[in-house]
Amino acid sequence: MNETLVKALNEQMNFEFYSAHVYLAMAAYCSGESLDGFANFFIVQAEEERFHAMKIYKFLNDRGHRATLSGMPAPNNEYTSMLDVFEQGYRHEKLNTKRFYDLSDLAWNDREHATIHFLKWFIDEQVEEEALFDGIIQKLKRIDQDSNAFYMLDAEFAQRTFTPPAE
Repeated sequence: MNETLVKALNEQMNFEFYSAHVYLAMAAYCSGESLDGFANFFIVQAEEERFHAMKIYKFLNDRGHRATLSGMPAPNNEYTSMLDVFEQGYRHEKLNTKRFYDLSDLAWNDREHATIHFLKWFIDEQVEEEALFDGIIQKLKRIDQDSNAFYMLDAEFAQRTFTPPAE
């Protein structure tokens, strides 16, 4: 791998760690609103993002390159509603998708086939993540002021867990 691609993979690894921070901030907002199920949803999201970061970390090391950590900006901690939280999460996932597309373009340009294959997993994952957030946003818009439906969704999210996918 050339140094440009290695640098870009390191940047993405750090962005994945930042994404975990973003989702923990969202979880904290939900906890502050006494919506523990929604908080759990975002705690699980944070676990997934850390898993993604470590997947890139391992890939870099397996390819004989060093993973390098950097600092990160503070995530947003202020939201106006649960819909706002999920809309911001959806925008974040779309940004992440674009980042993986850009990484894939770099790998394609270099004909770096192992990296192309590696990044395909993340692109497939991003399709799922965007669909998940979009679906929840649509549900939140439909239930609007129906507190029973809102709390049923909160209870559903309380059951969510993270199981790392089999390699």
